Amino acid sequence: MAAGIREKQTVALKRMLNFNLPPIKNSTGEPVWKVLIYDRFGQDIISPLLSVKELRDMGITLHLLLHSDRDPIPDVPAVYFVMPTEENIDRMCQDLRNQLYESYYLNFISAISRSKLEDIANAALGASAVTQVAKVFDQYLNFITLEDDMFVLCNQNKELISYRAINRPDITDTEMEAIMDTVVDSLFCFFVTLGAIPIIRCSRGTAAEMVAVKLDKKLRENLRDARNSLFTGDTLGAGQFSFQRPLLVLVDRNIDLATPLHHTWTYQALVHDVLDFHLNRVNLEESSGMENSPAGARPKKKNKKSYDLTPADKFWQKHKGSPFPEVAESVQQELESYRAQEDEVKRLKSIMGIEGEDEGAISMLSDNTAKLTSAVSSLPELLEKKRLIDLHTNVATAVLEHIKARKLDVYFEYEEKIMSKSTLDKSLLDMISDPDAVPVRKGEKLLLHGDDKVMRASSKEDIKKIVNQWCERLSRSLILHGLPQQNYSKPKQLLYITTLQRF
Repeated sequence: MAAGIREKQTVALKRMLNFNLPPIKNSTGEPVWKVLIYDRFGQDIISPLLSVKELRDMGITLHLLLHSDRDPIPDVPAVYFVMPTEENIDRMCQDLRNQLYESYYLNFISAISRSKLEDIANAALGASAVTQVAKVFDQYLNFITLEDDMFVLCNQNKELISYRAINRPDITDTEMEAIMDTVVDSLFCFFVTLGAIPIIRCSRGTAAEMVAVKLDKKLRENLRDARNSLFTGDTLGAGQFSFQRPLLVLVDRNIDLATPLHHTWTYQALVHDVLDFHLNRVNLEESSGMENSPAGARPKKKNKKSYDLTPADKFWQKHKGSPFPEVAESVQQELESYRAQEDEVKRLKSIMGIEGEDEGAISMLSDNTAKLTSAVSSLPELLEKKRLIDLHTNVATAVLEHIKARKLDVYFEYEEKIMSKSTLDKSLLDMISDPDAVPVRKGEKLLLHGDDKVMRASSKEDIKKIVNQWCERLSRSLILHGLPQQNYSKPKQLLYITTLQRF
């Protein structure tokens, strides 16, 4: 398992885009031009791994959403990459009837059922397009790889398998089974792509055990069919009895609820916490320049810019785990280094423009020709460095604005004191009562505040005030995020009981 999951999923996607054939290395010929059709799930899987340029290099001239309005391109093959849902199957059957493309390469993110496969076959038969359906594959790529050692199960409809969804008091057995099946399917796809059979360990009596049992059953059923097993042949390499088996540890979130509420001071954590950051892409709003607008003019819309923070970004890879103040210093150092290299190129250019034919000038010209040639050859690297500096300058500036506006530095210091049980220079009630504080942050601080001595130092009336303020502000914040307010009446009562029992 030398190759990471990011590399393996990228290889699988490139193979799929090459009509499920291994890409030919060092090929100088033109690729076969094709159209890529995906749904939102497929888009989320591809976007963190392959750039538009890489897709173009593989012959993808156009990439479109399955349910968008698409014009017929009858002389071009189409590669589909979608989830096998009823809605998607119906749209694909419609494409077959409308004869949109020359040929169809159907790739499903998860395994398609026999009944849905028969629906496609009937549609192809009815549209006389049987010969146009070139290949049908189950890709088993139902997970999203964000880094070499990190993946998530899904991005679309993620609230359906969230912690809140699993722990709803009114959840039915059917809904719980559906959630477990979704999680198991994604984990199964992960290990198929990895080409390894895991050793599974889980906590007892929780949802983690349900997932473990279902995943174990699915793995065993696949291994039992030796001819059609997904873990034999090229995918597994050394064979299913390899001793290099990964360990899969499944635990319930209830074991450690404080960690998601704790905010670290690292660059990556702050970007994820305060900015619009999804699937390795951060979206920023630029200032609209109101100072240049005439009086009475309609305010300009803010421009939005997107930046990709990928493993190819050397600065991001080096500093994403660094404290934010160090990142700001590193950006400044990179900028000074770039300016020094830029000044050197300019100096060499001016020297090359020396006039005259005296021996000193000719000697100086010959000495600097090699240096200028080296500088010119490094220009692409220099331009890429400048692009990354501009990118992280903008991102770091946006993070700094949020830190100042939301007093995140004060919260971080206070949170660290709570975690280390140090003496607090400001009471919890004063922090909660700060009119400039952000409601969600206040609620999080109260939840993290588990020190008995601090709680005993306050009166019952102060505790009631804290609980009331926290519940009201948290409810308002949750409403803004589309969550129902009435669900938090019982936690409020329980919080009263918990805090008052301390006296």
